[in-house]
Amino acid sequence: MQVKPSSVAQVAMEDTLEQILSRENMLMAWQRVKANKGAAGIDGMSVEAFPEFARQHWERIRSALEKGTYRPASVMRVLIPKATGGQRPLGIPTVLDRVIQQAIAQIVGPLFEPHFSPHSYGFRPQRDTHMALQEMAQAHRDGLRHAVDCDLKSFFDTVNHGLLMDRLARRVSDERVLRLISRYLHAGVILPNGKREPTRCGVPQGGPLSPLLANIMLDDLDKELEARGLRFARYADDFLIFVRSRSAAQRVLRTVTRFIEKHLALVINQTKSKAASLRECAFLGFRLHRGKLHWTDAAVRRFKHRVRDITARSNGKSMRQRIPVLRQYVTGWMNYFGYSRSYTQLLELDQWLRRRVRLCYWKQWKRPRTRRRHLLALGISKDDVKLASRSRKGYWRMAGNSIVQHALTKQWLWEQGVPHMRQQWIDLHYPEPVGSA
Repeated sequence: MQVKPSSVAQVAMEDTLEQILSRENMLMAWQRVKANKGAAGIDGMSVEAFPEFARQHWERIRSALEKGTYRPASVMRVLIPKATGGQRPLGIPTVLDRVIQQAIAQIVGPLFEPHFSPHSYGFRPQRDTHMALQEMAQAHRDGLRHAVDCDLKSFFDTVNHGLLMDRLARRVSDERVLRLISRYLHAGVILPNGKREPTRCGVPQGGPLSPLLANIMLDDLDKELEARGLRFARYADDFLIFVRSRSAAQRVLRTVTRFIEKHLALVINQTKSKAASLRECAFLGFRLHRGKLHWTDAAVRRFKHRVRDITARSNGKSMRQRIPVLRQYVTGWMNYFGYSRSYTQLLELDQWLRRRVRLCYWKQWKRPRTRRRHLLALGISKDDVKLASRSRKGYWRMAGNSIVQHALTKQWLWEQGVPHMRQQWIDLHYPEPVGSA
């Protein structure tokens, strides 16, 4: 069941809560939450158990929402390792609160969407990271070869609730909805040690409403940059401002820092923010090299770390179990990072991936007689089998051995389901015309 955004945006502002709680909107919200799956919140209720709970309790919950007596549950905080070190706090609301938040976002979002900046790409319909990257590449082609790379320190943890609610009230006149959103902001978190911590500021990452609230909070920044005639691209709290010279970048960094700290009550991370050549700036996992998009070193490190984890010698899983997991991860990674023009680097990564898989097979075969049996079955001569199966070289060295490579060919690996990164890259960049043979 679908609702056209234009029809939603035309509802009377004072009836916003009724629109949120309409059967049609709530069913849409539930379908989105169910599709996203996700872990249980502090009440332990799974996505699968929610429909039965809703059948029994929804009328009571709906009544509480209409009367303004509903109190959201605290979110469960989990800590996710960051690629740059440290941990990122993630808040997991209960399934019920995820459904209500999603329902709010579906109605409130269209009230703001037509007024957001065209340079804002995060968590918006018909917009994505690749469009933001295109803007960066286009700015470089247009001669804007320097940038302000601004890092907002702990943005989602430091958003001022009062300032955010003021911005929400610009387009949401239904006090009941504003009160409900405020309660979500102040719901508190349950820490990993079980203690409850109040949330006096911040927008917990993990809820369906958080991305919309982030865009609403940062829209004033977008408008300020537009008023100054500056080119920029923003994806959530990650943004670059494009200028023609280093001196202009330094000047803009100073003035934008003052604006952000004074008008948004946010903090610029001075150690991570910089005015620099555009080729020195990383954006959404990419960088520019000779005007073309390439992966950052950090993105490649994260890829290799995850592949090593899947293909670890001692994780105890068979290749039949590992390969589907590897294929799913690599396909998702390529759908995002395949946008890069780094073909040479792609070939190196594809070769490295196959060597990691060969290492897994060699490790699992382990005993000389097992290796002998498999190598013979794969067409290797007895003399070569003897050399390889009795070798005392380490697993990684043997994964690059010519005999092992001749046995576990690229074609054989692809037939087992190992991802073919080169072919995926070609399909992304040079898709066959529809209807071609």
